[in-house]
Amino acid sequence: MAYNYLDLVNEINRRLNEVELTSANFLTAKGFYHTAKDAVNSAIRHINHEEFNWPWNHREEEETLSAGTMRYPYPEDAKMIDENSFRLKKNTTLNISTRKLKSLDYQEYLDRYIDAEYNTNTSIRGVPEYIVRTPSQEFIFYPCPDKAYELVYEYYQNPVILEIATDVPTIPQEFRHVIVDGAMYYAFQFRGDTQNSQLSENKFKEGIKYMRSIYINRYEYVRSTVIDRGSGGLNPRVF
Repeated sequence: MAYNYLDLVNEINRRLNEVELTSANFLTAKGFYHTAKDAVNSAIRHINHEEFNWPWNHREEEETLSAGTMRYPYPEDAKMIDENSFRLKKNTTLNISTRKLKSLDYQEYLDRYIDAEYNTNTSIRGVPEYIVRTPSQEFIFYPCPDKAYELVYEYYQNPVILEIATDVPTIPQEFRHVIVDGAMYYAFQFRGDTQNSQLSENKFKEGIKYMRSIYINRYEYVRSTVIDRGSGGLNPRVF
């Protein structure tokens, strides 16, 4: 069975005894068909808003810094950026090894280092050591780069909205039934069918709970081993 926008919408149509759409009339379909398309996207959006760190939303970004430029914009599709992931790539030409950048608070940057943005003296430039996130959704690298260093960092993107018939969800196909249950919930709401809407909502929530148990819950803790001096032994704790 295909796994794309058209197929998901048609599963809603089949369950509600509506005529199926084709790739030829998908974009121009109106009435309930437009609602069915919105329902699929609403279900996908709901799943992605439940957790920002689903693995299918994870991205690794590479960017080349420009000598003399300290500020850079966030990726347009970024929902959450991992400040601890910023590193400069090894480059033998630039005589630099891979190094992780340290996070610096924006207010501390303003208090101590802001003058670097207005100082045209190239002698104060160097290999960046700090990454600063600004309220205006920019990164600042300090010291100001003196060369075209290659930067790598990781982030989670905002959910991708399906638009054309052949668009494929980023959510894995094994969870297609969860998307459909969510879409049925929204479709029944549109039709004013409270009973079936409630049943679909319950199935939808259970499906998301199952997804979370696979991808999220098992990684939500950090295990730390500390010495319990009272017992004289090792006492594993989970925080």
